[in-house]
Amino acid sequence: MKNILEEIIAVKERQVEFEKTETPVSEWEKQPFFTRQTFSLCSSLLDKNKTGIIAEFKRKSPSKGIINSKVSVEEVTRAYTLNGASGLSVLTDKAFFGGSTEDLAAARFNDIPVLRKDFIIDEYQLVQAKAVGADVILLIAACLTPSRVQRYAAFAKKIGLEVLLEIHQENELGHICDEVDMVGVNNRDLKTFKVDVNTSLRIINKIPTNKLAVTESGISDVETIVTLRQAGFKGFLIGETFMKEADPGYAFAGFVEELKISKVNE
Repeated sequence: MKNILEEIIAVKERQVEFEKTETPVSEWEKQPFFTRQTFSLCSSLLDKNKTGIIAEFKRKSPSKGIINSKVSVEEVTRAYTLNGASGLSVLTDKAFFGGSTEDLAAARFNDIPVLRKDFIIDEYQLVQAKAVGADVILLIAACLTPSRVQRYAAFAKKIGLEVLLEIHQENELGHICDEVDMVGVNNRDLKTFKVDVNTSLRIINKIPTNKLAVTESGISDVETIVTLRQAGFKGFLIGETFMKEADPGYAFAGFVEELKISKVNE
């Protein structure tokens, strides 16, 4: 019996093969966004005038089902940007998360870095990501070998994309390579979808100091960010906390106000 991640990858492999026949790489390379100068998420996360939060747009997930299907990517990402997000994360997986590459393209009008959040299993998806306006791509250690991480990361850098490598446990630290810009620790186990923020606290000191550390998933209050920031994390990827609200942008704005107060009191 397959776990959730294995199911997702099986579907993704079929989807990518179909997309290759529908739209070849040469067509993606002709898109206007493919030649645009990208924004640096690393630089944005280190900007003292921003929050360090990578705010995510996500309609649904395998573990929670529909999270929010009534808001538009444009209105939510605009609010995220105006209220100090360091970057945006847009889910582009359709089968399990209800997203699309069109969602990412729709968020591109914002002048901050945009991460393509998906399950990358082929270089084709990197070209596609650049063509629809991404600045950063996610590589997930749980579904890639170290050699494929290095190969995809090198290719991403070649076409002007930054790379966030996602790990979940210590035995994936070997996936970290020179071509990776940031290392994200996912507090959600992609095989069971259980969440434990202590995962980040356990792994942070094992991440090379020359790699910017990002913590992902399970962050629902300002106190958790304070703890994780003090541990050494520079980036905080948060989606469900905001997306589960009727007005995600308003929820994000309120969260940021709390965060500002916490910084004053630190």
